[in-house]
Amino acid sequence: MTLMKKSNFPFLWNEKWMTDFFDNGRFFDSDMMKMMANPMPAVNIVENEKEFVIELAAPGLTKKDFNVTVENGVLTIFAEKELEKEDLKKNYTRKEYSFEKFERSFTLPENVIVDKIKAHYEDGILKLEVAKKEVATLPPKKEILVA
Repeated sequence: MTLMKKSNFPFLWNEKWMTDFFDNGRFFDSDMMKMMANPMPAVNIVENEKEFVIELAAPGLTKKDFNVTVENGVLTIFAEKELEKEDLKKNYTRKEYSFEKFERSFTLPENVIVDKIKAHYEDGILKLEVAKKEVATLPPKKEILVA
């Protein structure tokens, strides 16, 4: 018995590549299409001596759209917004809905103080300041003379 490996991507030299590609649901149900439909916001993380600063780009939201939690050492940022637009004209009514949501999770290092995490949202940027614990510095090596 011989095992044959079949690619999930259509073979371009096959005359059926267009029907294979579009008919099998690989194009519109792909991970890339899902990401394009619901993109993840960009995140910057900066570490300095006293804290970690996490900046998440989320324009068009308000601070009440966010839910930030910490559980078991994992910081989770969840945002959800539902928009409803109604257009009333003389002969018709058009009602549109859009729904945006995302969730990002970050594993926190052991040297953070969970009770001192601060968050604020301004100009489309959610900024989290995650305070670090002060690590006790070890005293320098001291040589003791034997008498």
